[in-house]
Amino acid sequence: MRSGPEVVPPSRTDPLVAAASESIGGPVGEHARPHPWWTPLRVVLAVAALAFVIGMVQKTPCVADNWSSNDVRYGAMCYSDVPYLYTGRGFAAGYAPYVDTGGRYPAMEYPVVIGYVAWAAAEVTHVLSGSPDLAARRELPADRIYSAPGVAQESGRYFVVTAVLLAPLALLAAGLLAGVHRSRPWDAMLFAASPTLVLAGLINWDLVAVAAVAGALWAWSRDRPLLAGVLVGIGTATKLYPLFLLGALLVVCLRRGRLPAFRTAATAAVVAWVVVDLPPVLYGFAQWKVFWSFNQDRGPDLGSLWLVWQQLGHEVSTGVVNAVSAMLFVAVCVGVLVLGLRSHRPPRIPQLAYLVVAGFLVVNKVYSPQYVLWLLPLVVLARPRWRDVLVWTAGEVLYYGAVWLYLGGWTASSTAGGVPDRFYLAAIVVRVAAEAYVAVLVVRDILAPWHDPVRRDGVTDDPAEPPVQPLTV
Repeated sequence: MRSGPEVVPPSRTDPLVAAASESIGGPVGEHARPHPWWTPLRVVLAVAALAFVIGMVQKTPCVADNWSSNDVRYGAMCYSDVPYLYTGRGFAAGYAPYVDTGGRYPAMEYPVVIGYVAWAAAEVTHVLSGSPDLAARRELPADRIYSAPGVAQESGRYFVVTAVLLAPLALLAAGLLAGVHRSRPWDAMLFAASPTLVLAGLINWDLVAVAAVAGALWAWSRDRPLLAGVLVGIGTATKLYPLFLLGALLVVCLRRGRLPAFRTAATAAVVAWVVVDLPPVLYGFAQWKVFWSFNQDRGPDLGSLWLVWQQLGHEVSTGVVNAVSAMLFVAVCVGVLVLGLRSHRPPRIPQLAYLVVAGFLVVNKVYSPQYVLWLLPLVVLARPRWRDVLVWTAGEVLYYGAVWLYLGGWTASSTAGGVPDRFYLAAIVVRVAAEAYVAVLVVRDILAPWHDPVRRDGVTDDPAEPPVQPLTV
């Protein structure tokens, strides 16, 4: 006897998958029996594991070069922040994150969970490297630490250790996404098989936040608002953007009369964030707050439309960028709020979350290559259609190639001083256009739910939402 909801087969519901399936016999039949071992979850996890391994292999040229050559890290497009922060933030000398190094090393400019993970990887690296003399390294100037005996090799080892720590989180995120919609586990394949996971998964530590977001969405779908809130809080202590999930939860709870659940989630998020952040606040407040001041003080940077505007010859101060970006983001949030409250049926949480996070990235003054991971779990749940996700992916992959060519000096900006790099600027615009394309579809799906792949009848609420319990009199 079969239990649980019937699994929706993509080969019968997704036109692109249906067309591709013709080469292997066509869509699955209505009376086909599921494989006794290769369940959708196991297939998704296997594909995610393969994608992560390919991502590690893609970094091989940089690992072999000990991350020392610009021509390799940009030419082979294998750059990662990880090994450079090992030496650049004092981990190679045994410093913990957010401690005062006497000005020898810059403070860790990331939220605290990333600091913890980076430090834990450094401790493992020291053990695997034979417990080097860290006290002697602390006597060296920061600009000489990389040339100290064994440090270059340790940088590569540190990257591998970090990759091993992040691998389970990539699998966890894939598995949790497969469980958000019980009848649609195959939607998670869009995450597991994504080229963006391969290319960007190891640029930074963003997969920690991605796993927290996937976990929060899974917990909410299981009617566990407390756990969802805790994971939002941990995610916010890793990267700021998981905080935006609370906005999506608020809109849906207003529409469905579940404000007590929202209050539980929001309170849990705040408490979790405070608990995680408290230790460095107490022992190194000046170092801890660098994340906030660093982001406030930086000007237009990689990937942003602000950089396009600046390189086209329009000077703009950091203060103006901060103010206008904030106002634009507030406008995005208000627009999403109105959309969510005025739509005929309550929208789905991933739809609202995608619109808010995409809006934040588009108006922000920096849009690093790895930020694609922020949107990846949201886009596959908000618009689970292979054609549309592939369009979005194409824009991201184009930008991924363009940014390394730009940084390596192989495009126009390297040969003509003061001349904007039009190829790189065009890649930024294409990337944003691909996100806007998905956003337009998501807005249409909210206003006309019969276009939404998840609720084609147009009247069903989000199947990932717990049912509202009727009031008893």
